[in-house]
Amino acid sequence: MCKVLFGKYDFHETSLNSQVSTIDRKAQTTKPLKSYAIANYKLPFHGYQLHPRIPLVSSSLTCYPKTLKIFKFEFRLLTMATGASNGEHKSTKPPPTPSPLRNSKFFQSNMRILVTGGAGFIGSHLVDKLMENEKNEVIVADNYFTGSKDNLRKWIGHPRFELIRHDVTEALLVEVDQIYHLACPASPIFYKYNPVKTIKTNVIGTLNMLGLAKRVGARILLTSTSEVYGDPLVHPQPESYWGNVNPIGVRSCYDEGKRVAETLMFDYHRQHGIEIRIARIFNTYGPRMNIDDGRVVSNFIAQALRDEPLTVQSPGTQTRSFCYVSDMVDGLIRLMEGENTGPINIGNPGEFTMIELAETVKELINPGIEIKMVENTPDDPRQRKPDITNAKKLLGWEPKIKLRDGLPLMEADFRLRLGVAKKV
Repeated sequence: MCKVLFGKYDFHETSLNSQVSTIDRKAQTTKPLKSYAIANYKLPFHGYQLHPRIPLVSSSLTCYPKTLKIFKFEFRLLTMATGASNGEHKSTKPPPTPSPLRNSKFFQSNMRILVTGGAGFIGSHLVDKLMENEKNEVIVADNYFTGSKDNLRKWIGHPRFELIRHDVTEALLVEVDQIYHLACPASPIFYKYNPVKTIKTNVIGTLNMLGLAKRVGARILLTSTSEVYGDPLVHPQPESYWGNVNPIGVRSCYDEGKRVAETLMFDYHRQHGIEIRIARIFNTYGPRMNIDDGRVVSNFIAQALRDEPLTVQSPGTQTRSFCYVSDMVDGLIRLMEGENTGPINIGNPGEFTMIELAETVKELINPGIEIKMVENTPDDPRQRKPDITNAKKLLGWEPKIKLRDGLPLMEADFRLRLGVAKKV
Protein backbone atom coordinates (compact mmCIF):
# COMPACT_ATOMS: atom_id res chain seq x y z
CA MET A 1 0.00 0.00 0.00
CA CYS A 2 1.37 3.40 -0.93
CA LYS A 3 0.32 6.78 0.50
CA VAL A 4 0.86 9.95 -1.53
CA LEU A 5 -0.11 13.56 -0.80
CA PHE A 6 0.48 16.03 -3.65
CA GLY A 7 0.71 19.46 -2.02
CA LYS A 8 -2.75 20.44 -0.76
CA TYR A 9 -4.44 17.93 -3.07
CA ASP A 10 -5.15 14.53 -1.63
CA PHE A 11 -5.09 11.89 -4.39
CA HIS A 12 -6.51 8.49 -3.52
CA GLU A 13 -8.39 5.53 -4.89
CA THR A 14 -11.92 4.65 -3.88
CA SER A 15 -12.11 1.44 -5.93
CA LEU A 16 -10.11 -1.77 -5.66
CA ASN A 17 -10.14 -2.03 -9.47
CA SER A 18 -8.85 1.51 -10.07
CA GLN A 19 -12.14 2.47 -11.70
CA VAL A 20 -12.88 5.58 -9.60
CA SER A 21 -10.35 7.93 -8.05
CA THR A 22 -10.91 11.23 -6.26
CA ILE A 23 -8.88 14.40 -5.88
CA ASP A 24 -10.13 16.31 -2.83
CA ARG A 25 -8.79 19.85 -2.90
CA LYS A 26 -9.50 20.52 0.78
CA ALA A 27 -8.24 17.31 2.29
CA GLN A 28 -5.67 17.67 5.04
CA THR A 29 -5.00 13.99 5.68
CA THR A 30 -3.26 11.43 3.55
CA LYS A 31 -5.35 8.58 2.18
CA PRO A 32 -4.06 5.39 0.57
CA LEU A 33 -2.96 5.20 -3.06
CA LYS A 34 -2.61 1.61 -4.20
CA SER A 35 -1.23 2.10 -7.70
CA TYR A 36 1.83 3.95 -8.99
CA ALA A 37 2.08 7.58 -10.03
CA ILE A 38 4.17 7.50 -13.16
CA ALA A 39 3.21 9.99 -15.85
CA ASN A 40 5.16 13.23 -15.80
CA TYR A 41 2.58 15.63 -17.16
CA LYS A 42 1.10 18.85 -15.76
CA LEU A 43 -2.67 18.64 -15.99
CA PRO A 44 -4.73 21.86 -15.45
CA PHE A 45 -8.41 21.55 -14.50
CA HIS A 46 -10.58 24.68 -14.29
CA GLY A 47 -7.73 26.92 -13.24
CA TYR A 48 -6.20 24.43 -10.78
CA GLN A 49 -2.77 22.98 -11.48
CA LEU A 50 -2.39 19.40 -10.32
CA HIS A 51 0.92 17.92 -9.29
CA PRO A 52 3.01 16.94 -12.35
CA ARG A 53 3.23 13.31 -11.24
CA ILE A 54 -0.49 12.64 -10.99
CA PRO A 55 -1.17 10.07 -13.74
CA LEU A 56 -4.52 10.62 -15.42
CA VAL A 57 -5.52 8.19 -18.17
CA SER A 58 -9.25 8.63 -18.39
CA SER A 59 -11.99 8.24 -20.95
CA SER A 60 -14.51 10.21 -18.89
CA LEU A 61 -14.05 13.23 -16.59
CA THR A 62 -16.77 14.86 -14.48
CA CYS A 63 -15.87 18.04 -12.56
CA TYR A 64 -17.53 19.21 -9.32
CA PRO A 65 -16.89 22.38 -7.28
CA LYS A 66 -14.85 20.65 -4.60
CA THR A 67 -13.97 17.35 -6.12
CA LEU A 68 -12.75 15.91 -9.37
CA LYS A 69 -14.01 12.39 -9.85
CA ILE A 70 -12.09 10.46 -12.43
CA PHE A 71 -13.94 7.49 -13.88
CA LYS A 72 -12.52 4.52 -15.76
CA PHE A 73 -9.09 5.24 -14.38
CA GLU A 74 -6.38 3.03 -15.81
CA PHE A 75 -2.70 2.63 -15.13
CA ARG A 76 -1.27 1.34 -18.40
CA LEU A 77 2.46 1.44 -17.84
CA LEU A 78 3.46 0.24 -14.37
CA THR A 79 1.20 -2.67 -13.50
CA MET A 80 2.13 -6.25 -12.75
CA ALA A 81 -0.06 -8.95 -14.23
CA THR A 82 -1.60 -11.38 -11.78
CA GLY A 83 -3.06 -14.82 -12.30
CA ALA A 84 -0.39 -15.82 -14.87
CA SER A 85 3.27 -16.50 -14.24
CA ASN A 86 4.45 -14.62 -17.30
CA GLY A 87 1.67 -12.06 -17.61
CA GLU A 88 -1.57 -12.08 -19.55
CA HIS A 89 -0.81 -13.36 -23.04
CA LYS A 90 -4.07 -12.42 -24.74
CA SER A 91 -3.97 -9.55 -27.20
CA THR A 92 -6.59 -6.84 -26.89
CA LYS A 93 -6.57 -6.21 -30.64
CA PRO A 94 -6.69 -8.41 -33.75
CA PRO A 95 -3.36 -8.85 -35.54
CA PRO A 96 -2.46 -6.32 -38.25
CA THR A 97 -3.59 -7.26 -41.75
CA PRO A 98 -0.81 -8.97 -43.71
CA SER A 99 0.05 -8.22 -47.33
CA PRO A 100 -2.83 -8.70 -49.82
CA LEU A 101 -0.57 -11.16 -51.61
CA ARG A 102 -1.27 -13.63 -48.80
CA ASN A 103 -4.94 -13.77 -49.83
CA SER A 104 -4.48 -13.74 -53.61
CA LYS A 105 -6.95 -16.05 -55.38
CA PHE A 106 -4.98 -16.63 -58.58
CA PHE A 107 -1.34 -16.36 -57.54
CA GLN A 108 0.26 -17.81 -54.43
CA SER A 109 3.34 -15.73 -53.68
CA ASN A 110 6.36 -17.04 -51.83
CA MET A 111 6.66 -16.59 -48.07
CA ARG A 112 8.99 -13.63 -47.55
CA ILE A 113 11.10 -14.13 -44.44
CA LEU A 114 13.49 -11.68 -42.78
CA VAL A 115 16.28 -13.08 -40.59
CA THR A 116 18.14 -10.46 -38.55
CA GLY A 117 21.58 -11.66 -37.54
CA GLY A 118 21.32 -14.20 -40.33
CA ALA A 119 25.06 -14.18 -41.06
CA GLY A 120 25.82 -15.43 -37.57
CA PHE A 121 26.19 -18.91 -36.15
CA ILE A 122 22.56 -19.94 -35.50
CA GLY A 123 21.17 -17.48 -38.06
CA SER A 124 23.09 -18.94 -40.98
CA HIS A 125 21.94 -22.48 -40.13
CA LEU A 126 18.38 -21.17 -39.91
CA VAL A 127 18.78 -19.62 -43.38
CA ASP A 128 20.00 -22.95 -44.75
CA LYS A 129 16.90 -24.70 -43.46
CA LEU A 130 14.50 -22.00 -44.67
CA MET A 131 16.06 -21.98 -48.14
CA GLU A 132 15.37 -25.70 -48.50
CA ASN A 133 11.71 -24.77 -48.97
CA GLU A 134 11.26 -23.52 -52.55
CA LYS A 135 8.29 -21.40 -51.42
CA ASN A 136 10.47 -19.27 -49.14
CA GLU A 137 12.28 -16.06 -50.05
CA VAL A 138 14.84 -15.13 -47.42
CA ILE A 139 16.23 -11.68 -46.63
CA VAL A 140 19.17 -11.49 -44.21
CA ALA A 141 20.02 -8.27 -42.38
CA ASP A 142 23.35 -8.30 -40.55
CA ASN A 143 26.01 -5.74 -39.60
CA TYR A 144 28.73 -8.44 -39.46
CA PHE A 145 29.86 -7.55 -35.92
CA THR A 146 30.01 -11.25 -35.09
CA GLY A 147 28.55 -12.71 -38.30
CA SER A 148 30.30 -13.39 -41.59
CA LYS A 149 29.34 -13.45 -45.25
CA ASP A 150 31.29 -16.67 -45.50
CA ASN A 151 28.53 -18.42 -43.53
CA LEU A 152 26.10 -17.58 -46.35
CA ARG A 153 28.38 -17.91 -49.36
CA LYS A 154 26.41 -20.76 -50.94
CA TRP A 155 23.27 -18.59 -51.11
CA ILE A 156 24.75 -15.36 -52.42
CA GLY A 157 23.37 -14.82 -55.92
CA HIS A 158 20.45 -17.19 -55.43
CA PRO A 159 17.20 -15.71 -56.83
CA ARG A 160 15.31 -16.38 -53.58
CA PHE A 161 18.00 -14.90 -51.32
CA GLU A 162 18.97 -11.33 -50.47
CA LEU A 163 21.72 -10.10 -48.14
CA ILE A 164 21.64 -6.61 -46.63
CA ARG A 165 24.38 -5.00 -44.54
CA HIS A 166 22.23 -3.36 -41.88
CA ASP A 167 22.30 -2.54 -38.17
CA VAL A 168 18.94 -3.23 -36.52
CA THR A 169 19.29 -0.17 -34.30
CA GLU A 170 18.33 1.71 -37.48
CA ALA A 171 14.91 1.36 -39.10
CA LEU A 172 14.59 -1.18 -41.91
CA LEU A 173 11.90 -0.83 -44.59
CA VAL A 174 11.19 -4.16 -46.26
CA GLU A 175 8.03 -6.09 -47.10
CA VAL A 176 8.01 -9.45 -45.33
CA ASP A 177 5.61 -12.02 -43.88
CA GLN A 178 7.75 -13.41 -41.07
CA ILE A 179 10.61 -12.01 -39.00
CA TYR A 180 13.16 -14.12 -37.15
CA HIS A 181 14.85 -11.59 -34.88
CA LEU A 182 18.21 -13.10 -33.89
CA ALA A 183 20.42 -9.99 -34.12
CA CYS A 184 22.55 -9.58 -30.97
CA PRO A 185 26.03 -10.72 -29.93
CA ALA A 186 25.58 -13.78 -27.71
CA SER A 187 29.15 -14.41 -26.57
CA PRO A 188 30.35 -12.66 -23.37
CA ILE A 189 33.51 -11.51 -25.14
CA PHE A 190 31.48 -9.68 -27.76
CA TYR A 191 28.51 -8.40 -25.77
CA LYS A 192 30.80 -7.03 -23.03
CA TYR A 193 33.05 -5.36 -25.62
CA ASN A 194 30.43 -2.62 -26.13
CA PRO A 195 27.72 -3.11 -23.49
CA VAL A 196 25.81 0.05 -24.39
CA LYS A 197 25.56 -1.09 -28.01
CA THR A 198 24.41 -4.51 -26.77
CA ILE A 199 21.55 -2.87 -24.87
CA LYS A 200 20.70 -0.74 -27.90
CA THR A 201 20.59 -3.83 -30.10
CA ASN A 202 18.24 -5.60 -27.70
CA VAL A 203 15.96 -2.65 -27.01
CA ILE A 204 16.04 -0.32 -30.03
CA GLY A 205 16.64 -3.20 -32.43
CA THR A 206 13.64 -5.09 -31.07
CA LEU A 207 11.52 -1.91 -31.18
CA ASN A 208 12.45 -1.43 -34.83
CA MET A 209 11.59 -5.01 -35.74
CA LEU A 210 8.28 -4.80 -33.87
CA GLY A 211 7.50 -1.57 -35.67
CA LEU A 212 8.20 -3.31 -38.96
CA ALA A 213 6.00 -6.27 -37.95
CA LYS A 214 3.20 -3.88 -37.05
CA ARG A 215 3.43 -2.01 -40.35
CA VAL A 216 3.45 -5.05 -42.63
CA GLY A 217 1.38 -7.44 -40.49
CA ALA A 218 4.24 -9.92 -40.07
CA ARG A 219 4.64 -12.58 -37.41
CA ILE A 220 7.83 -12.03 -35.40
CA LEU A 221 9.95 -14.49 -33.42
CA LEU A 222 12.49 -13.27 -30.86
CA THR A 223 15.40 -15.46 -29.87
CA SER A 224 15.65 -14.66 -26.19
CA THR A 225 18.03 -16.52 -23.94
CA SER A 226 18.39 -18.71 -20.88
CA GLU A 227 20.32 -15.75 -19.43
CA VAL A 228 16.97 -14.21 -18.49
CA TYR A 229 17.00 -16.74 -15.62
CA GLY A 230 20.33 -15.34 -14.37
CA ASP A 231 21.91 -17.48 -11.67
CA PRO A 232 18.79 -19.59 -11.13
CA LEU A 233 17.43 -20.61 -7.76
CA VAL A 234 15.07 -23.10 -9.46
CA HIS A 235 16.44 -26.16 -11.24
CA PRO A 236 15.72 -27.07 -13.98
CA GLN A 237 14.32 -23.75 -15.20
CA PRO A 238 10.69 -23.67 -16.42
CA GLU A 239 9.34 -20.73 -18.41
CA SER A 240 7.29 -19.66 -15.37
CA TYR A 241 10.47 -18.90 -13.39
CA TRP A 242 11.12 -15.14 -13.25
CA GLY A 243 14.86 -15.45 -12.74
CA ASN A 244 17.61 -14.24 -10.43
CA VAL A 245 19.48 -11.58 -12.41
CA ASN A 246 22.01 -8.97 -11.32
CA PRO A 247 20.76 -5.74 -12.96
CA ILE A 248 24.10 -3.90 -12.67
CA GLY A 249 26.69 -6.60 -13.39
CA VAL A 250 29.07 -6.88 -16.33
CA ARG A 251 26.72 -9.37 -18.04
CA SER A 252 23.59 -7.30 -17.41
CA CYS A 253 23.68 -5.58 -20.79
CA TYR A 254 22.81 -8.92 -22.34
CA ASP A 255 20.66 -10.48 -19.59
CA GLU A 256 18.53 -7.42 -18.90
CA GLY A 257 18.52 -6.39 -22.55
CA LYS A 258 16.85 -9.67 -23.48
CA ARG A 259 14.40 -9.33 -20.60
CA VAL A 260 13.37 -5.89 -21.88
CA ALA A 261 13.10 -7.30 -25.42
CA GLU A 262 10.64 -9.92 -24.14
CA THR A 263 8.66 -7.18 -22.40
CA LEU A 264 8.46 -5.19 -25.62
CA MET A 265 7.29 -8.24 -27.53
CA PHE A 266 4.38 -8.85 -25.18
CA ASP A 267 3.46 -5.17 -24.94
CA TYR A 268 3.23 -4.94 -28.73
CA HIS A 269 1.24 -8.16 -28.73
CA ARG A 270 -1.26 -6.93 -26.14
CA GLN A 271 -1.48 -3.34 -27.36
CA HIS A 272 -1.24 -3.74 -31.14
CA GLY A 273 -2.17 -7.36 -31.75
CA ILE A 274 1.23 -8.29 -33.20
CA GLU A 275 1.67 -12.05 -33.67
CA ILE A 276 4.71 -12.87 -31.55
CA ARG A 277 6.79 -15.92 -30.72
CA ILE A 278 9.51 -15.99 -28.03
CA ALA A 279 12.15 -18.72 -27.79
CA ARG A 280 14.45 -18.87 -24.78
CA ILE A 281 17.42 -20.63 -26.26
CA PHE A 282 19.99 -22.41 -24.14
CA ASN A 283 23.65 -23.11 -24.90
CA THR A 284 24.00 -24.10 -28.55
CA TYR A 285 27.04 -25.50 -30.36
CA GLY A 286 27.99 -26.69 -33.82
CA PRO A 287 29.80 -25.72 -37.03
CA ARG A 288 30.32 -22.00 -37.80
CA MET A 289 30.74 -20.93 -34.19
CA ASN A 290 33.38 -18.24 -33.89
CA ILE A 291 36.56 -20.08 -33.00
CA ASP A 292 37.66 -17.62 -30.31
CA ASP A 293 34.29 -16.34 -29.14
CA GLY A 294 34.84 -17.22 -25.49
CA ARG A 295 32.08 -19.79 -25.10
CA VAL A 296 33.08 -23.02 -23.47
CA VAL A 297 32.54 -25.58 -26.27
CA SER A 298 34.35 -23.55 -28.92
CA ASN A 299 37.11 -22.72 -26.42
CA PHE A 300 37.71 -26.36 -25.55
CA ILE A 301 37.71 -27.61 -29.14
CA ALA A 302 40.02 -24.82 -30.35
CA GLN A 303 42.41 -25.43 -27.44
CA ALA A 304 42.41 -29.18 -28.06
CA LEU A 305 43.23 -28.71 -31.76
CA ARG A 306 46.06 -26.29 -30.89
CA ASP A 307 47.50 -28.68 -28.26
CA GLU A 308 46.79 -26.11 -25.54
CA PRO A 309 45.53 -26.93 -22.02
CA LEU A 310 41.76 -26.92 -21.63
CA THR A 311 41.04 -23.96 -19.35
CA VAL A 312 38.17 -24.74 -16.98
CA GLN A 313 36.86 -21.86 -14.92
CA SER A 314 36.80 -22.73 -11.23
CA PRO A 315 35.29 -24.54 -9.49
CA GLY A 316 34.45 -26.65 -12.56
CA THR A 317 31.26 -28.01 -11.02
CA GLN A 318 29.04 -25.38 -12.67
CA THR A 319 26.71 -27.01 -15.19
CA ARG A 320 25.46 -26.25 -18.68
CA SER A 321 23.20 -27.99 -21.20
CA PHE A 322 24.31 -28.10 -24.83
CA CYS A 323 21.99 -28.26 -27.83
CA TYR A 324 23.28 -29.03 -31.32
CA VAL A 325 22.50 -26.26 -33.80
CA SER A 326 20.32 -28.34 -36.15
CA ASP A 327 18.05 -29.27 -33.24
CA MET A 328 17.87 -25.60 -32.25
CA VAL A 329 16.88 -24.51 -35.75
CA ASP A 330 14.17 -27.17 -35.88
CA GLY A 331 12.75 -25.87 -32.60
CA LEU A 332 12.72 -22.26 -33.80
CA ILE A 333 10.88 -23.12 -37.01
CA ARG A 334 8.32 -25.22 -35.13
CA LEU A 335 7.70 -22.33 -32.76
CA MET A 336 7.28 -19.84 -35.62
CA GLU A 337 4.88 -22.11 -37.49
CA GLY A 338 2.88 -23.07 -34.41
CA GLU A 339 0.14 -21.25 -32.52
CA ASN A 340 1.90 -20.61 -29.19
CA THR A 341 3.38 -17.23 -28.32
CA GLY A 342 5.80 -18.62 -25.76
CA PRO A 343 8.11 -17.98 -24.12
CA ILE A 344 9.24 -21.55 -24.69
CA ASN A 345 12.57 -23.05 -23.66
CA ILE A 346 14.54 -24.50 -26.58
CA GLY A 347 17.55 -26.46 -25.42
CA ASN A 348 18.95 -29.88 -24.58
CA PRO A 349 18.19 -30.98 -21.00
CA GLY A 350 21.32 -33.13 -20.88
CA GLU A 351 23.38 -31.50 -18.11
CA PHE A 352 27.18 -31.55 -17.84
CA THR A 353 29.66 -30.00 -15.44
CA MET A 354 32.51 -28.08 -17.02
CA ILE A 355 34.94 -30.76 -15.85
CA GLU A 356 32.82 -33.44 -17.55
CA LEU A 357 32.72 -31.42 -20.78
CA ALA A 358 36.49 -30.94 -20.71
CA GLU A 359 37.05 -34.65 -20.14
CA THR A 360 34.74 -35.50 -23.06
CA VAL A 361 36.53 -33.10 -25.43
CA LYS A 362 39.89 -34.45 -24.30
CA GLU A 363 38.77 -38.04 -24.91
CA LEU A 364 37.27 -37.38 -28.35
CA ILE A 365 39.79 -34.92 -29.80
CA ASN A 366 43.16 -34.87 -28.05
CA PRO A 367 43.78 -37.33 -25.19
CA GLY A 368 47.29 -35.99 -24.61
CA ILE A 369 46.39 -32.49 -23.37
CA GLU A 370 45.97 -31.39 -19.77
CA ILE A 371 43.06 -29.69 -18.03
CA LYS A 372 43.87 -26.45 -16.22
CA MET A 373 41.75 -24.57 -13.68
CA VAL A 374 41.53 -20.77 -14.08
CA GLU A 375 39.73 -17.97 -12.25
CA ASN A 376 36.03 -17.62 -12.91
CA THR A 377 34.32 -14.57 -14.44
CA PRO A 378 31.80 -12.42 -12.49
CA ASP A 379 28.14 -13.45 -12.40
CA ASP A 380 28.80 -16.84 -14.00
CA PRO A 381 25.68 -18.97 -13.36
CA ARG A 382 26.26 -22.05 -11.25
CA GLN A 383 23.79 -24.24 -13.10
CA ARG A 384 21.71 -24.14 -16.24
CA LYS A 385 19.27 -26.77 -17.47
CA PRO A 386 16.06 -26.21 -19.44
CA ASP A 387 12.71 -27.65 -18.55
CA ILE A 388 11.45 -28.48 -22.05
CA THR A 389 8.04 -29.83 -21.04
CA ASN A 390 6.28 -27.09 -23.01
CA ALA A 391 8.45 -27.62 -26.09
CA LYS A 392 7.55 -31.32 -26.08
CA LYS A 393 3.87 -30.74 -25.41
CA LEU A 394 3.17 -27.66 -27.55
CA LEU A 395 5.71 -28.02 -30.36
CA GLY A 396 6.28 -31.75 -30.48
CA TRP A 397 9.99 -30.92 -30.22
CA GLU A 398 12.90 -32.42 -28.37
CA PRO A 399 16.61 -32.59 -29.26
CA LYS A 400 17.89 -35.60 -31.16
CA ILE A 401 21.68 -35.19 -31.28
CA LYS A 402 23.67 -36.13 -28.19
CA LEU A 403 26.77 -34.21 -27.13
CA ARG A 404 29.16 -37.05 -27.97
CA ASP A 405 27.68 -37.18 -31.49
CA GLY A 406 27.69 -33.43 -32.08
CA LEU A 407 31.22 -32.62 -30.90
CA PRO A 408 32.96 -34.54 -33.74
CA LEU A 409 30.88 -32.59 -36.30
CA MET A 410 32.02 -29.33 -34.77
CA GLU A 411 35.60 -30.62 -34.57
CA ALA A 412 35.64 -31.32 -38.32
CA ASP A 413 34.50 -27.76 -39.05
CA PHE A 414 37.14 -26.27 -36.74
CA ARG A 415 39.88 -28.44 -38.27
CA LEU A 416 38.94 -27.20 -41.73
CA ARG A 417 39.01 -23.53 -40.71
CA LEU A 418 42.18 -23.83 -38.61
CA GLY A 419 43.96 -25.98 -41.18
CA VAL A 420 44.71 -28.69 -38.61
CA ALA A 421 44.80 -32.23 -40.00
CA LYS A 422 43.50 -35.11 -37.93
CA LYS A 423 46.29 -37.14 -36.36
CA VAL A 424 46.52 -40.71 -37.54
